[in-house]
Amino acid sequence: MKKIYSQIKSAINDSHHVLLHLHPGSDADSAGSALAFYHYLNSINKKVTLISGDSNLSPGLATLPGADKILSKNFFDLNLADFDLFIILDSSEKRQISKLGEVIFPEHLKTIVIDHHASNQGFGDLNLIEADSPATCQIVYKLFKALKIKISKEIALCLFTGIFGDTGGFKYSSTTAETFSICAELTKIAPNFTETLFNLENNDRPDRPKLLGLHLSHIETYFNNRVAISALPLSLLRKNNINPDDSVNAEISNTLKSVVGWEIGISMIEAGKNMVRASFRTRDPSVFDLSKIATATGFGGGHKAAAGASIPLSLSKAKKLILETISRLHPELGKI
Repeated sequence: MKKIYSQIKSAINDSHHVLLHLHPGSDADSAGSALAFYHYLNSINKKVTLISGDSNLSPGLATLPGADKILSKNFFDLNLADFDLFIILDSSEKRQISKLGEVIFPEHLKTIVIDHHASNQGFGDLNLIEADSPATCQIVYKLFKALKIKISKEIALCLFTGIFGDTGGFKYSSTTAETFSICAELTKIAPNFTETLFNLENNDRPDRPKLLGLHLSHIETYFNNRVAISALPLSLLRKNNINPDDSVNAEISNTLKSVVGWEIGISMIEAGKNMVRASFRTRDPSVFDLSKIATATGFGGGHKAAAGASIPLSLSKAKKLILETISRLHPELGKI
């Protein structure tokens, strides 16, 4: 591990203009890790650009320190000749940089991938991948500590928020004693972390409760009531004046798997013509490895307990694909 830490430090030292990004549908871990790096790079007087990527930042995440510096641009809006280093955080594959086209790195652009997804095969020049880590922010913390980088209050808030988000508020099985130890240290540096969490969770727009209600009224079960799905068509969202970018997929899929007997919860939202976003959660990741299910659709990936996919099909065809994939990987569930 010391070798890759040293290589990352050398690549940063040798760089002149660093690019950072948020993955599509950015979450707390994506935003937290990218902003932590943004603050660090600024502190050592590096020129750095952080882009929002394919999606807009949620109102809650927009309250993180430094979020106002995020440029509303995607990968294809950039002139890559301007950059010599690209630090790619919390992204298991190139499609997590952008889904708007094929992501190709020019030869001059050095790439560093820092991630915790088991499906990540290591597509950077340097790869720091820890699949057993509950969050990319935890990996970044350990990297910063190893390199004796001072963790400022701003960095601490960003890293803590990312760990809190990707552990489900410390509820997921990937959470360890080390995670709590790290978060204890971060909260000592940033004792106002509760204010940050309040802002993260209490910045909804009025249409979000309406979207939650629509999801909860469109639940269907399959495989003898062991898989629950809520799928919303674009026409319904438009009828209710709801922007599909305001998806609450992860929250709904978590709600679905909270029901005893519903082993897998899936939330789906039609975001546009032939584009469906799906979120997967399970009560028992030791039996239902969602990373394998999402990957097997051909359009997703993630972790054992939580995964997602962006499927370029109609809503009905995307649902059929997901159900057939589950049936193929888990024949013990019986008929759909």
